[in-house]
Amino acid sequence: MLKKAASWIVLVVVLAGVAFGVWKWRASGAAPDITYRTAPVEKRKIVARVTASGTLQATVTVQVGAQVSGRVAKLNADYNSAVKKGELIAKIDPQLFIAAVERERANFVAAKAGVVRAEAQQRDADLVLKRTKSLADQGLASAAELQTAETSVAVAVAQTEVAKATLQQQSAALNQAQVNLSYTDIISPIDGVVISRSVDIGQTVASSLQAPVLFTIAEDLKRMQVHTSVAEGDVGRLQPGMDTWFTVDAFPGQRFKGKIAQIRNAAQTVQNVVTYNAVIDVDNDDLRLRPGMTATTTIVFAEKSDVLAIPNAAMRFKPPAEIASAIATSPASSLSVTAAGGAPPTRTPDAGAPSGGEATPPAGASRRPSPGASAEPASRSVFVLRGGRPEAVDVKTGLSDGTLTEVASGDLAEGDLVILEANVGGRPASAGGAAPRMGRMF
Repeated sequence: MLKKAASWIVLVVVLAGVAFGVWKWRASGAAPDITYRTAPVEKRKIVARVTASGTLQATVTVQVGAQVSGRVAKLNADYNSAVKKGELIAKIDPQLFIAAVERERANFVAAKAGVVRAEAQQRDADLVLKRTKSLADQGLASAAELQTAETSVAVAVAQTEVAKATLQQQSAALNQAQVNLSYTDIISPIDGVVISRSVDIGQTVASSLQAPVLFTIAEDLKRMQVHTSVAEGDVGRLQPGMDTWFTVDAFPGQRFKGKIAQIRNAAQTVQNVVTYNAVIDVDNDDLRLRPGMTATTTIVFAEKSDVLAIPNAAMRFKPPAEIASAIATSPASSLSVTAAGGAPPTRTPDAGAPSGGEATPPAGASRRPSPGASAEPASRSVFVLRGGRPEAVDVKTGLSDGTLTEVASGDLAEGDLVILEANVGGRPASAGGAAPRMGRMF
């Protein structure tokens, strides 16, 4: 009896295993539940821009230094002082330099007297030579006496020239002493505003190796410049004369206008990143902007309105192998479309700009190259959901703002759903072993 019951139990287990295997086999051949995240093709305004960070500077900034060493005896200017060209702004103690001028003046007077003495000796030697020649003509003076007189004249002439050269040397020394004395007056070279002062009264400055900087003067703070570092991938899109706007941390939410004045050819390489300096002229009539402020600059180099646009994520989507095989073996009824809120989204997570307006540059965009339009439309493939199935469509793209891209031509119409992401059984499908990137592309 027990053997018969055991046989029935074994038979039931075997049949259950066979049934489970058949079920697994059929389940493996069934089409998986595939869902797609899509976005509609819309007509939008696309604004292509370059963003860069820079520093505000005065148009002309002069560092005023001291050409002589000494103790600072007087300061006539301080921070934010308005100064005029030629105005005395500081004074170095002149006592040592006055003494040097007096010493060189005395040496000059002595050298001048030396010239007078040398000229007198030369005249005396000329008279002696004339008398000796007269006596020699009468036979009353020997040839040796005549030769001695001629030599004395030559020596007197040489001494006169030496005295005159010494006088010139002393004149130059006196002039140098007077110039050094004048350098004790620190004069403003331009009309402007003092933005930095590096010394105090009583401080000793030494200018033996390098002229110390006493003041930094900005010529006109009503006319300023922003010096920006533009990536080499963006510099070809910029031209002098382009309008720009920028923001500073001191006035959040406010935009300041400017215009590109110059794009300098000198490249700067920092950590293998090549940038070029774009100089932007700025009006600062209200004097709110200050030198040294960090400016986040935006330069719009192209824009188009009312053009068909698709999210950049649609151009990155490629159907993975498991979805391609499922599409080939599954009916269209097993495919569905999902979107946020159960309806096709007007913007995907990849689209950072508000609907119907200009794309707002995302945080940190000033440190990344901004995309733009190429000279010729680029050919790309996107997948459109038609009849519940993905369909590849070749399009030519145009202007891009980093979030949306213009569709220049192709089999796309307003309202078509482009695929951004695919999910198999509720899990993101992979393409080539990696899930499609959903982050914003700059």
